[in-house]
Amino acid sequence: MKIGVRNTSLLLAMSIIIPALYASERPAALPTERVYAMTNDATKNEVFAFALGHDGTFHSTGSFATGGRGSGGITDPLESQGALTISQDHSLLFAVNAGSGTVSSFRIERDRLVWADQQPTDGAEPVAVAQHGQFVYVLNQGGFGGVAVFSVNGDGHLKKVPNSTALLSATGLEGSSIAVSPDGQLLAVVERLAGTIDIFHILPNGTLSAITSTADPNPGGFSAIFSRRGKLLVSETGPSGVADGSTISSFSVNSNATVSPISSAVPTEGAANCWLAITPNGKFVYTSNSGSDTISGFKVAENGTLTPIGGAIVAANPAGSHNVDIAVSADSNFVYTQNSNTGTIRVWTINSDGTLKEVDSISGLPAMSGTNGLAAD
Repeated sequence: MKIGVRNTSLLLAMSIIIPALYASERPAALPTERVYAMTNDATKNEVFAFALGHDGTFHSTGSFATGGRGSGGITDPLESQGALTISQDHSLLFAVNAGSGTVSSFRIERDRLVWADQQPTDGAEPVAVAQHGQFVYVLNQGGFGGVAVFSVNGDGHLKKVPNSTALLSATGLEGSSIAVSPDGQLLAVVERLAGTIDIFHILPNGTLSAITSTADPNPGGFSAIFSRRGKLLVSETGPSGVADGSTISSFSVNSNATVSPISSAVPTEGAANCWLAITPNGKFVYTSNSGSDTISGFKVAENGTLTPIGGAIVAANPAGSHNVDIAVSADSNFVYTQNSNTGTIRVWTINSDGTLKEVDSISGLPAMSGTNGLAAD
């Protein structure tokens, strides 16, 4: 059949326009907001998955066994941040199994998780995991305390890097969080009982340099994350006996791996701030004040300076919720808290000024059963 030039051009244009029209409809038809919570069950550790539905609320998409055991307990038994972590490219999810001394990996396939691997962590009581590029770092809180290093491929299979475990500053100081800088050059660990911030340089093969520890000048350092500009943000529970005395600080990391304060001990106006999450766009950081059931918000300047949003408190959970872990969605649109006493996940949208508006409360988690670990996609 002979087709003229004009008709050929028309068909070509239609072949471009029609698929483009369908492509523009796909995001509305396929919800992309997902949040994951870990049960930390001592018999069978699982990850519960939830996705945003067409009705504007979140629905369960299943529970997925890690293959390992958690530590069990009632409220915040891991005393850590980062028990559940999503990879940089959002294709993999990692979970620690404190009871069996292992780390598990899953492939994220649409709204479901596919178990990929489980490996021992060369230590006791793994409580946090971080990933950058082809390497995964697991923080062991028990025993001697240290960081184990694994390589990971695109299918989620893990392989221990030989002779890579790096010890913390001393035994029994309870490392409580682990984070990798955006450029993949630094790894930070907070040792909760020692009150120190540990910095390791990451070598080209993924292994770690000798540890450099700096005392946090403020009491109660618990968890740390890096900003987009490589500044270190640290949550601090605050001095003992002070009502709503929790704080948040920011630090620059020096070339010798020590840290220097930028914004020091900025009040959260809440109690027991142990967890924090930064928006991927780098604009805001939020703290989970579990002792007062509140969330505090701060603007993050490029130089790391922290400024409270309004009076700092930007949201409140129902009294007695005991919100532990906190997470922010990959598109910087949602904040989630894992409320361990009530077995719920509260959901807020982030307004342009950083304030929050509650939009949902997800039920279905076991209440007062030691759930720890929250991650959002």
